[in-house]
Amino acid sequence: MTMSPLLARRHLLRGAALLPLVAIGACTTPLGSYSLGDGIHRLLTLSSQRAFARLLQPGGFYDDQLTRITVPQQVAGGRDGDVLAAILRTRAVRDRIAFALNDVAVDAADRATPVVLDAIRGLSVADAVSVLRGGPTAATTLLERQARGAVVDAMFPEIGGALRSDGAEILGAVIAARTGVDYTALARDVAEQAGSAIFRAIGREEAAIRADPLATRDPVLIAVLGGR
Repeated sequence: MTMSPLLARRHLLRGAALLPLVAIGACTTPLGSYSLGDGIHRLLTLSSQRAFARLLQPGGFYDDQLTRITVPQQVAGGRDGDVLAAILRTRAVRDRIAFALNDVAVDAADRATPVVLDAIRGLSVADAVSVLRGGPTAATTLLERQARGAVVDAMFPEIGGALRSDGAEILGAVIAARTGVDYTALARDVAEQAGSAIFRAIGREEAAIRADPLATRDPVLIAVLGGR
């Protein structure tokens, strides 16, 4: 059976997240030919691989409070006394809508994966020392500042198409019943939430790597992050 491109990419990411980054060149000293900037790129690459390996699993957004997408106000809101609004405020319905939105985010995140990895490769680190000595998510903060817009833009078409498809059945039924729903604004809201969630997930992995660089078995990360 031939594996689809989507599954192939997810399989590759899951495998990569379990392995240390391979050396790009000779390393005769703790840093060898690498710079501190190279260390930041390696830190962000491994953090992103691990984050996407989690997010691209079924339930990857919904099952994690850190990354869960919430129901936008234009879907959940309504006037007092509005029967549909009352139904939407019930836990069971809101949970099903939230799960549908999070499922859409999983597929959209696959579009964001190459955008993030390309951004890391092109990332300019003007002050690598300050980033490495910064907080536990300092490198992710730098990446998000430079790449968040591109990540959201990459996911937006996928999310917009999914919201209009028959796949999100309960969400489609709600939208059909509520007049005046702006599909473009709704898709943008979900894309913005998903973009923020992706960088929170990357930041969590960065913090974990900084806390225990030895676990990566990567000599450059260990040297740069001060593993003992």
